[in-house]
Amino acid sequence: MQHTKRAVGVALLTAGALVMAGCSASGGDSGGDAAACEPAGEDVTLSFTSWIPGIEDAVAMWNDANPDIQVEVQTGPNGNSGTYQNFFNQLEAGNAPDLGQIEYDALPNFRVQDGLFDLGACEEVMAAQDEFVDWTWGQVTLGTEDEVYGIPQDSGPMGLFYRSDLFEQNGIPVPTTWEEYREAAVQIRELGGYITNFSQTDINQFAGFVWQAEGQWFANDGEAWTVELTDDVSTQVADYWQDLIENDLVSTYPAWTDEWNNAYNSGEVWTWNSAVWGANSIASGAPDTAGNWSVAESPQWEAGGTAAGNWGGSSVAVFKGTEHPYEAAKFALWLNTSDEALTSLNATAQIFPATKDGVNLPSLQEGVAFYGDQPIYQLFAEIGNEVNPNFVWGPTMTQVYADVSDGFKSAVSGSGTLADALADAQASTIAALEAQSIPVAE
Repeated sequence: MQHTKRAVGVALLTAGALVMAGCSASGGDSGGDAAACEPAGEDVTLSFTSWIPGIEDAVAMWNDANPDIQVEVQTGPNGNSGTYQNFFNQLEAGNAPDLGQIEYDALPNFRVQDGLFDLGACEEVMAAQDEFVDWTWGQVTLGTEDEVYGIPQDSGPMGLFYRSDLFEQNGIPVPTTWEEYREAAVQIRELGGYITNFSQTDINQFAGFVWQAEGQWFANDGEAWTVELTDDVSTQVADYWQDLIENDLVSTYPAWTDEWNNAYNSGEVWTWNSAVWGANSIASGAPDTAGNWSVAESPQWEAGGTAAGNWGGSSVAVFKGTEHPYEAAKFALWLNTSDEALTSLNATAQIFPATKDGVNLPSLQEGVAFYGDQPIYQLFAEIGNEVNPNFVWGPTMTQVYADVSDGFKSAVSGSGTLADALADAQASTIAALEAQSIPVAE
């Protein structure tokens, strides 16, 4: 299946071009002003909010080695479960923390609301660009050349987790294309199983499928946002999964539930198209299947292709209003580039680093017993290099996810289709942008 890669180009998203909301905070940009990122010349205490498990351990390492720059960390729920709203409330009240955890898909929202400090003013940040996987740097620069709105922390390149024992026992080839994937789905259904579970709520996963197929949901030309949830690629992806749903070739259990875990633990469901962090989800949810799983690259739309999607990933951003951007940037760089911090974060939260050298951590070099001693993280490092760097997130992703999820739930129950859900979300997203006085292209 041929897909034309449109020249959306996140390079268009310059700081001035990333259209600001009419209700955004006042104050000029700091970008390009080196004086805005100078050492304080005195002892500093920074505040940092995150939801990463065990991040306190890494912060403690920093504090022990840096008595002049201390970091006080506060943990809370993940971004869309309350932390992002807290950030916006704090920004409005003028008491935001110095640093905060922000996922890549949420950065445009904070940027549009003028809530982020432009770390492009910090020489050490700009010098670190080559340390990060290219597409993750594009996520935090929003496609610009000299502006940086966060330090990449982790990524979620997507691969195919599959029950290698079941495929082998039943003589079914591991699919390498989406066409083969459907063929395998038919064979597996005849055996009483399902090839995978289609999630009604993890719209991030569906976005990853669109990303892999080189679709785009948003674009910005410097004047207005374009919303593309119903473009040809997104519709093709939706129609593909709609066909599997209508023909009972995939299960539709709510994700992260006991039903979902049991479907994988019992062998009812054979594969999961997921991000690198999914390795731990399967291991914890399906413990009886240890040693029977393997990982391959995602099926391709074109035979011989190597395109990859991404699901997840976070940055550490510095908020507008901080009095210590230099020290905040220095800590954020250490947290996301140093071997000791990355080793700690991998041990406590299975963070898959966004740095090019991160995969060389000893813990990521080894074979993983649950996956038949396959060195799966080395494969995911290769997959990460195949992720299209030009995928653009819009400024209202929380609303987008909620609206698409509502439509997907209806489609799974037989009311409407996935394509209908995208069309409805297209309309509601444009309405949401206009309600915030964010210009939308005609």
